[in-house]
Amino acid sequence: MATLICGSLAYDYIMKFEGRFREHILPEQIHILNVSFLVPTMRREFGGCAGNIAYSLSLLGGEPRIMATLGAADAQPYIDRLAALNLPDTYVRVLPDMYTAQCMLTTDLDHNQIAAFHPGAMMEAHRNQVLETQDITLGIVAPDGAEGMRQHCEQFAQAGIPFVFDPGQALPLFDGAALRRMIELARYVTVNAYEAKVLENKTGWSISEMLKYVEAVVVTLGENGAEIHHRDGREVIPALPVEHIVDPTGCGDAFRGGLLYGIEKGLSWATTGRLASLLGSLKIAQHGPQNYALTRQEINQKFSQAFGYSLNSSGA
Repeated sequence: MATLICGSLAYDYIMKFEGRFREHILPEQIHILNVSFLVPTMRREFGGCAGNIAYSLSLLGGEPRIMATLGAADAQPYIDRLAALNLPDTYVRVLPDMYTAQCMLTTDLDHNQIAAFHPGAMMEAHRNQVLETQDITLGIVAPDGAEGMRQHCEQFAQAGIPFVFDPGQALPLFDGAALRRMIELARYVTVNAYEAKVLENKTGWSISEMLKYVEAVVVTLGENGAEIHHRDGREVIPALPVEHIVDPTGCGDAFRGGLLYGIEKGLSWATTGRLASLLGSLKIAQHGPQNYALTRQEINQKFSQAFGYSLNSSGA
C-alpha cells in the first residue's frame, strides 16, 4: 500500500540566535520593526513537508511516494538524497529555470522561530496530477503551492483515495470558502493548536462541525502532546519527555509520518497518536528534519518503553 505525499521539497537553512527574540523586539515599535540577529552557525538541511513526512513514514516501513516539484538550478542534491534513502522520485517534477524552494529558519534560545520562505518551483505544484499515479491507497495534501493544494484535494476525491488535509503554513493562502471545500473533500484534517484556531475562524466551523465531514481532526499541542477529535470521542495523546531539545524543525512532519502509518495500518486512534508523538519526540532530539536515523526495531523498543505495550500487538 503506497501513500502519496503531496507537498514541498525544500532546502532548509537553519540558524541559531544565541539570545531571545523577545528581548530585541519592542512591542510599541512593531510598526517600524527593523531588527537584525547575529547567527554564528548555519546548516543546510534537506527539508520541505513532503520530504520530511516521507522520511518519517519510511522509517516505520511505510511506502511513501512523494509528489513535489524541484527547480533544475539546484535539484540534483535532493534527487541524490532521495535515491540514497530509497525513496522513489517517480512523481517528483524538475522544472527548468527555477530554484527549489528555500526556507531560512532562525531559532532563539526559547525555541521560537522566525522564518523566511522562497517558494520557487513549489508554486508550480499544480503541474503534478494525482490522477496520473498508480497503486495509491492513502494520501496527504501538505503545504505546497496554493493551486496545487486545491487541485490535489479535488483529484484525491475524484479518484476515491482517502487523504489527510494538512494546511499548515499555507493557511494564509486560502479564504474560508476554499478551506471549507478542502475539508469537505478530505477524510482527515491535521493542524497545530494555533492553526486550529485560524482554521475555525476562517471557516466559521468548530472542530465538532468539521467532524460532520471528516472522520478525525488531529491537533498537535507541542510539549503538551496532541488531541485527536473523532466521531466517537476524543483521544488525549501525551507528549514524551525529551532529555535534550535540540531542534524543533520538522517535528510536526515527523508526527504526520506516524499519523499516516497508523491510518494506513488501521490502528486505533490511541495507538496512532502515540506512535506519531514518539516520532516527533525522536526528531526534536536531533538537528535537521531528516537526521533521526532509527531502525524499525529501535522504534518498536522505544514505543514499548514509553507506553507499556507493543506496536506489534496492535497490528502495526
